[in-house]
Amino acid sequence: MTEPSAPPLDVDLRLVRYFVAVAEHQHFGRAAAELLVAQPSLSRQVRRLEAQLGARLFERTPQGTTLSAAGEVFLPRARALLRAAGQAAAAARAAAEPARITVGYTMNLIVTPAVRNLHRNHPDAEVHTVYLNGDQPRDALLGHRVDAVVARLPMITDGLEVTVLYDEPRVVLVPLGHRLAGKESVTLDDLEGEPIPRLRQPGESAPGHLDLRSDAARWPDDPVVDTVEDKLELIASGRGIAIIPAGPRANFRPDLTTIPLDGAEPSHVAVATRAGDRNRLVAAFREAARDCLTGPVGAETLAPERGEE
Repeated sequence: MTEPSAPPLDVDLRLVRYFVAVAEHQHFGRAAAELLVAQPSLSRQVRRLEAQLGARLFERTPQGTTLSAAGEVFLPRARALLRAAGQAAAAARAAAEPARITVGYTMNLIVTPAVRNLHRNHPDAEVHTVYLNGDQPRDALLGHRVDAVVARLPMITDGLEVTVLYDEPRVVLVPLGHRLAGKESVTLDDLEGEPIPRLRQPGESAPGHLDLRSDAARWPDDPVVDTVEDKLELIASGRGIAIIPAGPRANFRPDLTTIPLDGAEPSHVAVATRAGDRNRLVAAFREAARDCLTGPVGAETLAPERGEE
């Protein structure tokens, strides 16, 4: 005979949030200040949670507060619980408010024509746009920070619906006085011996660091920088080059120029949304992106449409 299952446990998410704050600060006073609650009240609430769980979550000593063995086990699950609750609330709001959409975009990509199309076909819609770093689109979608993203591949597509909109050719970014500046085009062989600066955090939005070199041992060590600006300064000073997509702002600054790169795989620009998202505006934006974002957008494409002058 099987034993009856334990009754479901009702856990107050507010108490879980209090526990996580104390665990992260390892101090009731600092956690209380962050949560804007009195420290005695915070201590009582944590004891309530411990009573609900039937386990001591913290070891309290004169030297401070540390997680118990049970607390160590509970902490990652508590964080996941809060994250899931936030996502559930965001999904519910999105379903209840189909007149609102947030569109994300990454560096050197323009979504204006598609946003204009969406406004024209859905004049009552509330459309927001937000810039994202190159490593943020998937998390921003799954976390419901945005509802659609226009970004460059590659991208982890689990849980997403991704459609390629167009391809961008690759170009080489060099300073104006570079030996290759002014050429009609170059090949990878022409780039032999040229350093390619890379970001210390490769996910950060930046001119794409593309390494197509077949024999890395023959190439110098690439310098490492912390920001996009540092990378561009290094290139402008003649200490490196970059292989980037040929977007509308590919030169970035007046002392740099670009040269078409022959024989390189193009960059793929795509629109991504959450798989199974039934928000009508998400479907409408995907259609607008397919219709309006068909190549790198220049100033001529952004001229006022009829009725907008």
